[in-house]
Order: sequence, then structure tokens, then C-alpha cells
Amino acid sequence: MTAPAPTLIAGAGGSIPRSDPGRAAWETAVWLDPIRAVAIVDSLLGRGLTDRDELAGIAARNANMPGGRRAQWVFDLADAGAQSPPESQLRVRLVLGGLPRPSVQHPVRLPNGVVLHPDLAWPEFRVAVEYDGQWHADADQLHRDRRRLNLLVGAGWLVLHVTSRRLHAEFPAVLREVRAALVARGWRR
Repeated sequence: MTAPAPTLIAGAGGSIPRSDPGRAAWETAVWLDPIRAVAIVDSLLGRGLTDRDELAGIAARNANMPGGRRAQWVFDLADAGAQSPPESQLRVRLVLGGLPRPSVQHPVRLPNGVVLHPDLAWPEFRVAVEYDGQWHADADQLHRDRRRLNLLVGAGWLVLHVTSRRLHAEFPAVLREVRAALVARGWRR
């Protein structure tokens, strides 16, 4: 790797090596499970700690290194718009399951001027997937979620919801449901 050597930060037991975000993205992409790696790279991009140009440069400089092709693949799957690691994991698992890559936080402009941003969307098919983590069980959040759902459905969107339990314990069923929704709306492999 041609990235600069890690800097050292003072710790209780002496100096602790610290990688810059680009190097951290590279190491993550090369060594971690791809689903987990993409979630971390999404976070680095989303926080502005690295950008696509930096990742492209790292991938190009290290294309022939062990893990180079894998890192490029992870970087290509990453998206700065992801708002949580589970949302990233859901997106990557859907893509690895053979579905087309969804848009992240795609703006949906309603006739009244309101703009909503579903977590994952296939705008050409008007299909959206929302990831509902535990905080969506809060009564006020549930109220906002249902209002959003009604607005999206009223605008002609088919909206599927995926909970943490479904993401982790029932993913094959989730994949079938999303695939069926896309096919019903005109997607052909």
C-alpha cells in the first residue's frame, strides 16, 4: 500500500497507531466481510472523512496488491447517502442477492411540493424499501412513518418495510418480497 504510514497518538500505555481514513477504508475493504466493510466505508464517505476520488486513487495505486480487486469492488458498492450501518447492510445484501442497485435517499417530490427520501428506491419502478430500526417503535416516530408511508403510497409508490429481525433472521423472504415487488412493477432481469 502506498498510503502514508499511520500516525501515532498518545495513549495511556504509550503511542497507539492511527490510520488516516483512506487507509482505514482500504484495510476495511481488504480484510472485513464485504457487507460489514461497505457499511464502514459508507460511514467514512457520509461523514466526509474520505471521498470517491481518494478511494479511486487508493484502489488504482493498489490494484495489483493482494485484495486490490476486492477493495475496488467494496468501494464501488459504497454510498455516502446511507444513514445507518443496517441500511447499508440491507442495500448490499439486496444487490448481492441479484437485485439492481437501489438509489439511496432518492428524492421523491410529491404534488404538494413535499420531498421525501426513502432509504432505498428504484425510482423507475416506484418501489421503495424503508429500514425500520428499533427507534421506529417509538409512538411519535411510528406516527411520522405512517404519514410518510401514506404520502408515498398516494404518489404511486410501493413501499416495503424491513425490520432488524427480518434483515438478520428472515432475509431470504425479504429478498423474495423485494424481487416480487420489482417484477410486479416491470423489472426484468
